Amino acid sequence: METTETAFLRLVNIMNDLREKCPWDKKQTIQTLRALTIEETYELADAITENNWKDIKEELGDVLLHIVFYAKIGAEQQQFTIDDVINGICGKLIARHPHIYGDVKVENDEDVKRNWEKLKLKEGKKSVLSGVPTSLPATVKAMRLQEKAKQVGFEWDNRAQVWQKVEEEMQELQEAIKANNQDAVEEEYGDLIFSLINYARFLHIDAENALERTNKKFIQRFTQMEEAATGTGKSLANMTLEEMDAIWNRIKIQNKAI
Repeated sequence: METTETAFLRLVNIMNDLREKCPWDKKQTIQTLRALTIEETYELADAITENNWKDIKEELGDVLLHIVFYAKIGAEQQQFTIDDVINGICGKLIARHPHIYGDVKVENDEDVKRNWEKLKLKEGKKSVLSGVPTSLPATVKAMRLQEKAKQVGFEWDNRAQVWQKVEEEMQELQEAIKANNQDAVEEEYGDLIFSLINYARFLHIDAENALERTNKKFIQRFTQMEEAATGTGKSLANMTLEEMDAIWNRIKIQNKAI
């Protein structure tokens, strides 16, 4: 049976061949790969949302290829090698897990995360929030910001308090709407979403994944509604909202029965 080391070396050797012999691979830079890497990451995220292990395996391979590709370019630019990348993360993991590789005691996973943030500050981070990428999607960024703040004690005690904050933000949004202040409406709407994302954390729900599940559900039901309308000889554009709503509710009931 092939070992992990042999399998990884095979990928590295294939990358070396492609970089030398394939016109497309020879042409790539870290800038041209960037968009493709983002796409591959989202494809992996889709597979995880669908809990599709076959696709997860495939998409992980694509992401791994990109890691090896960047390391190859880094070596060509005399910046770093794949060994540097691997040893770098190994060193970081050992340094940030003193409860495994040292004499630090922890009681649970929350202790681990708090220690992680303290160690990052000792490494030169100026803020516990500085490790959150600016280009993250807003929902994911909100979750990460809240998780980071939690590690230094900036956190509600219970979910009832968080829901009270949600209701408070809902009221402030309504007040901004009544005042017809569009800038305030946008700001208060953002505050409400941020609070709901916080509430999702207290429910142990991934807000981004929950919304994506709803997106997929909407696409499925809307497509079924289009097909149902076509089956009656009509298009949605020629139907009333009441007619569309009737089809939608029928599809909703049918899907729940499956």
